[in-house]
Amino acid sequence: MGNDTETTQLLEPAAPAGAADVGRSPASAMAGNTAAVNATKESLEDYTLRFAPRSYRKWSAGVVATSALGGIAYLADFSIGANIGISYGTVNAILGIVVAAVVIFATGFPLAYYAARYNIDLDLITRGSGFGYYGSVVTNVIFATFTFIFFALEGSIMAQGLELGLGIPQWMGYAASTVIIIPLVIYGMNTLAKLQVWTTPLWLLLMVVPVGYLLVSHPESIDSFFAYTGATGDGGPNLASVMLAAGVCLSLMAQIAEQIDYLRFMPPRTDANRAAWWRAVILAGPGWVIFGAIKQIVGLFIAIYLIATLDPAASATANEPVHQFLGVYQEMMPAWLAMTLAVVLVVISQIKINVTNAYSGSLAWTNSFTRITKTYPGRMVFVVVNLLIALVLMEANMFDFLNTILGFYANCAMAWVVTVASDIAINKYLLKISPKVPEFRRGMLYAVNPVGFVSMLVSAGVSIAVFFGAFGSGIQPYSPIFAVGLALVLPLVLAVLTRGRFYLRRFDDGIDLPMFDADGNPSDAKLTCHVTGLEFERPDMVRSAQDAPDGGPQYVSSLALSTDKTGELVLPAQK
Repeated sequence: MGNDTETTQLLEPAAPAGAADVGRSPASAMAGNTAAVNATKESLEDYTLRFAPRSYRKWSAGVVATSALGGIAYLADFSIGANIGISYGTVNAILGIVVAAVVIFATGFPLAYYAARYNIDLDLITRGSGFGYYGSVVTNVIFATFTFIFFALEGSIMAQGLELGLGIPQWMGYAASTVIIIPLVIYGMNTLAKLQVWTTPLWLLLMVVPVGYLLVSHPESIDSFFAYTGATGDGGPNLASVMLAAGVCLSLMAQIAEQIDYLRFMPPRTDANRAAWWRAVILAGPGWVIFGAIKQIVGLFIAIYLIATLDPAASATANEPVHQFLGVYQEMMPAWLAMTLAVVLVVISQIKINVTNAYSGSLAWTNSFTRITKTYPGRMVFVVVNLLIALVLMEANMFDFLNTILGFYANCAMAWVVTVASDIAINKYLLKISPKVPEFRRGMLYAVNPVGFVSMLVSAGVSIAVFFGAFGSGIQPYSPIFAVGLALVLPLVLAVLTRGRFYLRRFDDGIDLPMFDADGNPSDAKLTCHVTGLEFERPDMVRSAQDAPDGGPQYVSSLALSTDKTGELVLPAQK
């Protein structure tokens, strides 16, 4: 069999005779084989739980980057910018946005590089960056929470647009914004890439034109923008206000995981594509926050224009993107056309981001569930679960509590992402305590590595306590500093104290083939998994603890290992 995609032609592939049933009863062998094969077939489009093979990664760096950036078409940035600006004033809001953007870019870079270079998602990166095989499950839950919070936020924005433009009640709009996404995420990267590439030009046109119109036709709006003092009324820079604004923006830190869900499909880096490869990784990886920060500032700019120039009472709806763009469109064109374009923009934006939220959330839930239960229920089960949770949040009117929800969530997201980035940048590259090459395969890792796991729990716990005022109102606004600072330092401290002994359970995967090619890219050499009878690329494979009937070695895929309930296939630890 030439590549992984050919397995779609198999209905019930069997393992080679006498292979999967070594040391097992026929019933357990059949069950284990069926679970592994079903997981393999269903993960072809998204590569849940596994490395993305070269045979599947046929897109250019530009297409992957465009697809990844298409996922940041969300309008939540406009709401976030408007909310923090209305609360803290323009100067403090912009400073908070810049602080958050710098932190997000710096921490997102090593994660994006690892995803593109080694073709694995953030969960697989997290496993080998201080968390262990089961330790990263908690970070999957954090990421899944991110996806349904922001799905609910975008769904709320779409419902606002449908109510304003078509008179559809919001509760019905919530349901519509949820149901419309389901058929779009049945398939994975192939479908999402086409959707993002084809809808991006129209989205850019609808978003950029009204902003350009304001700047050209109403230059006085710039002065009103910088003069706006917010609810506090002082207008001057205030560190506490800046940090509160930054805390809300930092809730978006987990967006890097969604960018990585695309970046893991980057082509191999070679001398011929090196410049394009790096450009795509930087722009579509940590670079997403540059576009996000611009949208937040634009959202604040439009909101202030509506409040200061058109109607002071507009502050009640100035944080809703559909009202923001409708207000500007009405300055440019007839009311009916303005309403139409505003609704079209909201719907396109919601679909572009929420297919990514639903897709990435389902991967995170599936990954966690399969590792814990050794059962693969199918990714679509968790698409529905994720969307149902988001629908409940929408019906509970989460939009009215946006700042509080995002400010709280930011502490968890920062603790996770900064911990992983710290392990990569400091423990792997600077101190070389952590293995430089990421490891994600069961049996190669300890169940839990305290370096990352404890660092994340401590930094998240302390920063959440600060956020809720446990240490006094004076330092309450500075919870992001505690989250970032502790998550940056603790991995270094714990790695030194443990001398790195909990990173690898084994140093040899039992395969006498190089892991990388001459350019340093993951090898595309193929080996047969004795559990499923299917071929997988070298980085996805490990020697099985069960030898062949003739005493020779057998190999098993990481996917088959994840559904092995008995542990019979897992190699013993090495001392």
